[in-house]
Amino acid sequence: MVILLDEALPFATTHLESIDESKVSTSLAKQVSHALRQPLRRGLPRLEARRYIPLYQEEPSHDEVLLTLAKLDFNLLQEQHQKELGKITRWWKNIDVPRKFPFARDRIVELFFWTSGIYFEPEFAAARNILTRVISLTSILDDIYDVYGTFEELELLTEAIQKWDIDAMDGLPEYMQAYYKELLQLYEYIGDELATKGRSYRLVYAKEVMKKLARAYFQEAKWFHTNYIPTLEEYMPLQLITTGYGMLATTSLVGMGDVVTEHALKWSVSDCKIVKAAQTVCRLMDDISSHQFEQQRGHVVSAVELLMKYHGCSEQEAGEELQKGVIDAWKDTNEEFLRPTAVPVPILTRMLNFSRVMDVLYSDGDNYTHSGTKLKDYVTMLFVNPLSI
Repeated sequence: MVILLDEALPFATTHLESIDESKVSTSLAKQVSHALRQPLRRGLPRLEARRYIPLYQEEPSHDEVLLTLAKLDFNLLQEQHQKELGKITRWWKNIDVPRKFPFARDRIVELFFWTSGIYFEPEFAAARNILTRVISLTSILDDIYDVYGTFEELELLTEAIQKWDIDAMDGLPEYMQAYYKELLQLYEYIGDELATKGRSYRLVYAKEVMKKLARAYFQEAKWFHTNYIPTLEEYMPLQLITTGYGMLATTSLVGMGDVVTEHALKWSVSDCKIVKAAQTVCRLMDDISSHQFEQQRGHVVSAVELLMKYHGCSEQEAGEELQKGVIDAWKDTNEEFLRPTAVPVPILTRMLNFSRVMDVLYSDGDNYTHSGTKLKDYVTMLFVNPLSI
C-alpha cells in the first residue's frame, strides 16, 4: 500500500503540472495550482472552504441554494469566532504584555488563528478558549527561555513551575513573578471551568505536560548558555518536546466534550505515533524555515546546522534531508487513521490539525514570527471579511 501511494504522488503531480490551463475552466486551473502548492490533506479545512466557495461560484453548474447555505454557514461561524476573539483579546490586554513582557512576541490574534486551525467547529468554543490562552502564555515562556532570561533566572523559574505554588514566586525577578502569577491564575481558571462539568481530573494532565515543557526549555537553555553542541541523537528527543506540541496536544483535549476520556489523556502523554509525528513536522519545518533567524536572536543550534556539521552537507542538502523526515511524519499521521484507531477519530483529527497548521504557516518561511506576511491575509479571510451573499 505504501509503495503504491509513493508511486501515486509523483504520478498525480506530473499530470496536474501538465494540465493545459487554456483548455480547462479558470476555476479548475486555480484549484490545480493551489493543490500543487498546498495539498488538500495538509490544508486547514476552514481556510480551504474559504478559498473554494468563490471558485465554486464561478462554475456555471453551481447550485445556488447550496452556495448560499455555504456562505451563511461560513459567516455565522465567523461571527462566533469574532466574539470569542473579542473575549480573548480583552483577557490578553489585561495582562499588559507590551509593558510587562516587551521582549515577547505579541501575537494573540495569530495564536487564535492557530487554535481555530486545531478546531474551528462551533461546539469546541470552550476548548478553543482554553487552548488559545495556554498557547499565548507558552509563547511568552518560549521567549523568556530563548531570548531574555539569564541562566540563573531560568533555573529559578523552572524550579518554581515544578513546584506550582504561589509561594514559589519569591526570589524570582519582577518580570518572572508577573509571568508566574499569570500562569497559575490561568490554570486556576481552567480548573474552575472543568469543575463545572465534572472534569477536574483533566487539570492534572494539563499541569504535568506544562512542567515537562519547562524542564525541556531549561535543558535547551543550558546547552545554549554553556555553548554545548549536541549530537543529532541528543538533539531530536529534546527538541520534539520544546516544540510545545506534546503539551498542546494534551491541552487541546482538556476543554473538549465527553469524547475525551482519561484513557485518551493517558494516550496523549504516551509515546503515541501521531503526536510524535506532529512534533516532528513542527520541529523540522520550523528548523528549515527559521534556523537563520533563530541563530541571529540567540538560540541553540538547529537540525540544519547539526546536519551540516556532522554530515558535511550543504544548507540546501540539509533542508532536503529534513524535508524527507517531514514526509515520513505525514505517513505516520495518515497510518494512525487506519481502523481500528487507538482513540476516537475526533481526537486524532486534532493531532492531524496540529501538523496542518505547521504546513500552512511554515511551508514557505516562518509566517508566525513574521506575521505580517501571508498569515495576515489568512486572519483577514477567516475573521474579518464575511462572504458576500
